[in-house]
Amino acid sequence: MFSSIITICSFICQRINLLKYCCIFIYMCYAKRKHQEAIMNYIDFHCDTLSRIYYGWHTEPSETLWENKGHLDLNRMISSGYLAQFFACFLHTGSAPKTESHYQDALEMTKLLKSSLSEHPGAALALSYSDYEKNKAEKKASCFLTVEEGGILEGDINRLHTLYENGIRLITLTWNFENCLGYPHNMSATAGSGLKPFGIEVVKEMERLGMLIDVSHFSDEGFWDVAKYTSGPFIASHSCCRALCGHSRNLTDEMLHQLGERQGLVGLNFCGGFLQENGASTVDAMVHHLRHVIDKGGLDIAALGSDFDGISGELELTGCQDMDKLANALNHAGFSASEVDAICYKNAERILQTVLK
Repeated sequence: MFSSIITICSFICQRINLLKYCCIFIYMCYAKRKHQEAIMNYIDFHCDTLSRIYYGWHTEPSETLWENKGHLDLNRMISSGYLAQFFACFLHTGSAPKTESHYQDALEMTKLLKSSLSEHPGAALALSYSDYEKNKAEKKASCFLTVEEGGILEGDINRLHTLYENGIRLITLTWNFENCLGYPHNMSATAGSGLKPFGIEVVKEMERLGMLIDVSHFSDEGFWDVAKYTSGPFIASHSCCRALCGHSRNLTDEMLHQLGERQGLVGLNFCGGFLQENGASTVDAMVHHLRHVIDKGGLDIAALGSDFDGISGELELTGCQDMDKLANALNHAGFSASEVDAICYKNAERILQTVLK
């Protein structure tokens, strides 16, 4: 009788220990998932925040790059885990410039970012990959300068050199108008709608200097001309997949494959009109596009290019403070931690190291 009681007690203790270890295992899995969800880093290849503040679009006098009511500011960016943000000097050449020219407006915007960064310690300008590494080691967010509208060169290669000297490290070749470099997406399939002779000269010189060539907004023919006349990686800083949403701003599957072949990159645009035919900007649609980018071009080309402060409408990600929602959605959709890291910042780091000398 006594031995039977001992046997029963031993059996119960074994089951209790098994239950304990099961609970510990479940807790560790939960903690690992929460850790993945809580600690994320981001590099975003496109926002229009700098232009919004410079031109005063929908802003109040008190709004600055450090704190404003738009989609992104430096304070929220830093607190949300950003390693780097690319700030576009957007030039609407179809409207009057703020100064004597759109080119001068771009130079003034570079000054605005630099002066804003000098006032606070949490972020710093980056001109190269080594600058980025230094800022990262010092726990500072890196700020890169870009130009969105290559037409401001107006056929003068010296302007490209001046922009480079003033910190510009990426140029979006066109916006939505024909310019001295080539033709925009909405003029694809017209005769000779690729790179113009000056455009060929510019992309070759950008490659020599170590600048990112950006084909977002460019025509289909222009995309393939960039591939023809350059040898290194180039990027689409803020674009989506045409197979999933048939907008001319989006990339075809063949383009995604080519970017993979060239070790380029696609920064996912959060604009609802590029994500879904119904125009809704949802996290689920973003995950769907990122999966398609990876399917057609490989994991290494998938990145982020939010277009914050350049897009409107109802956004599920209301600003940079919501970026973790996308990372969490990728986790829950079955992407591994290393895949999420690649999309959110590691692929971007690769192209910075490759191109920005």
